[in-house]
Amino acid sequence: MSSERLIYLPLGGAGEIGMNAYVYGYGAPGKERLILVDLGVAFPDMDTTPGVDLIMPDITWLAERADQLEGIFITHAHEDHIGAVAHLYSRLNNVPVYARAFTANIARRKMEEQGHDPEKVVTISPWPEVVKLGPFSISAVPISHSIPESGGLVIDSPAGRVVHTGDFKLDEKPIVGEAFDPDLWAEISKDGVQALICDSTNVFTQHAGRSESDLGDNITQLVAGASGMVAATTFASNVARVKTLAEAGVRAGRSIVLLGRAMNRMIEASIQTGVLTDFPAVVQPEEAGDIPRENLMLIITGSQGERRAASAQLARGKYRGLELKEGDLFLFSSKTIPGNEKGVIWVMNQFSERGVDVVDDSSGLYHVSGHANRPDLERMHDIVKPKILIPMHGEHRHLRQHARLGEEKGIASTIAVNGMMVDLTGDAPKVAEYIDTGRTYLDGSVKIGAMDGIVRDRIRMALNGLVVVTAILDEDDEPLGEPWVDLKGLAETGQSNAALAEVMEEDLNQFLMRAGKKTLKDDDKLEQELKRVARQTAQSEIGKKPEVTVVVSRMR
Repeated sequence: MSSERLIYLPLGGAGEIGMNAYVYGYGAPGKERLILVDLGVAFPDMDTTPGVDLIMPDITWLAERADQLEGIFITHAHEDHIGAVAHLYSRLNNVPVYARAFTANIARRKMEEQGHDPEKVVTISPWPEVVKLGPFSISAVPISHSIPESGGLVIDSPAGRVVHTGDFKLDEKPIVGEAFDPDLWAEISKDGVQALICDSTNVFTQHAGRSESDLGDNITQLVAGASGMVAATTFASNVARVKTLAEAGVRAGRSIVLLGRAMNRMIEASIQTGVLTDFPAVVQPEEAGDIPRENLMLIITGSQGERRAASAQLARGKYRGLELKEGDLFLFSSKTIPGNEKGVIWVMNQFSERGVDVVDDSSGLYHVSGHANRPDLERMHDIVKPKILIPMHGEHRHLRQHARLGEEKGIASTIAVNGMMVDLTGDAPKVAEYIDTGRTYLDGSVKIGAMDGIVRDRIRMALNGLVVVTAILDEDDEPLGEPWVDLKGLAETGQSNAALAEVMEEDLNQFLMRAGKKTLKDDDKLEQELKRVARQTAQSEIGKKPEVTVVVSRMR
């Protein structure tokens, strides 16, 4: 019996939606040669990660084994799959990054922005081209998704073939990009597939997915029936949808304006890589002022209510000299990702207050998902016929339901969450070991660990407010004057109807006057007691126990 094994280890993206990072390895335990599939980000929110810019997987386990890493493969250019590559690349031994042309174009820009050599990104062609790295032979297999050139991966090793779907849908008429080709997927599967690692996002949706091509007529009718200016937002990366929107605008006799850096960047990358060859002509925002409002259509970023995106800026007032007014139309040609509802509803209400008619996708007429629904997942299972099924890209409930779906078809299935290393070598998946996983935050220009306490301190300050107590002691360890406080995020007046700062300073001064020599000489004990008094006063006056920072200065 061989001592070598084929392993699968998710570092992100399994048990959550976003922050995808999947390790495959083959070799003797602990000495496997490794490849990494995707390295993406998740996005922060003010409730749990205030002030954080991006959330990335904790790749400590992989970084410690960087000399075993052969390469990185990016399945497509969505931020939850590509967004962390350049940020974490320096920890991964400068290995090559492989991607198809469109994705490689986006990856090179990101590498340059972070000071890395963009030539480390290698453009690969689709199946049957093969990249050979160590014990692996890897090929990208075209599949449809809501971004151009999304690719599943065929990963061959001495232990058999693994098919990693990436994000996918079964769209045979996708407008832009490659259609799903069932014959091609049957071809890659005909000699047997050891394991299928499969997208689980829409496993609870019971009807088959719809094609991107189903939307054109509905959007055209909506735009043609509008009397004022029309604005529409969608995911910037959904190039097919952007094209559908633009063509609907042109058919309605409108000039097209693209707003938002991400939107322009994606269209530019699509044209440069040949994904788009016939996108309608656009006018620049500064030229739009010369065109009658009823002849304009804006296609803009910010479908998730992002505060800095074009949609939110337009909702606040003017953006790039353009403004939506009463009688205009705003279309959300997108699905709201769970967790983003507040931002989206705020944008909707801001436009509503201006008299703008807001149309969302509650009718299902103006958006289709980029992920396979339950019947589509079953069809993929039937085409690939894997020995083992490992659900990925989903919350735990998605993974569990998808594993059940596999078991109903007689496929050996298991739930593998982040940090669970699975041995794929035999007839059924086996848990090989567990590793610690977590999150890395991009906070300004530095990266911090989720357990470092920085964000926890921010949350505490946000919830409880902050008091800074300053006390000065002379050469004899006696108080020099009275202590003073600075308050942040606290009510100015409490139960006694006096200024909270004054009440607190008086209580602190009373404590210092009574404190014994032993306490006054000991900085740690003095700090502890001053914190206690400050919190006690705040609790009595305003019913809060704030975070307290004490500064003790001694005259020597």
